[in-house]
Amino acid sequence: MKKDQVPQDDGSLSKKDIHELCYAVDENGNYTTVQSSGWNVKSAALDESMELIQERIDQTKKEIAEGKISSLAYFMEVHRMDISVLASYAGIHRWFVKRHFNPKRFKKLSNKTLKKYADVFEISLEELKNYKPD
Repeated sequence: MKKDQVPQDDGSLSKKDIHELCYAVDENGNYTTVQSSGWNVKSAALDESMELIQERIDQTKKEIAEGKISSLAYFMEVHRMDISVLASYAGIHRWFVKRHFNPKRFKKLSNKTLKKYADVFEISLEELKNYKPD
């Protein structure tokens, strides 16, 4: 894309007076950096993905309230992780992480194990143990 063709649409970045750095070709055919205030297509895609993430978080809250899963799932969703990422960060095998989504098993976990999860999410042990959905 040429330097003068870099999109300058009103997007989520322009509302915060932040610009995105993009690469473009200048008049000499060399790559250079150009600031962009946004691009409608990119903003629409990001907005839709954020809506999908929020739907997953809301569903997780509902399942926690119904006693189907533990609070671990909520914090995983809020931090945009999946089981593999959480397992890697916590240093716990994926199979165990998946088992810890069971509320009965979660309540039996040692403080040492819970602390690993709390550290990953940068929350207190009590917040992890006592999370109640709104």
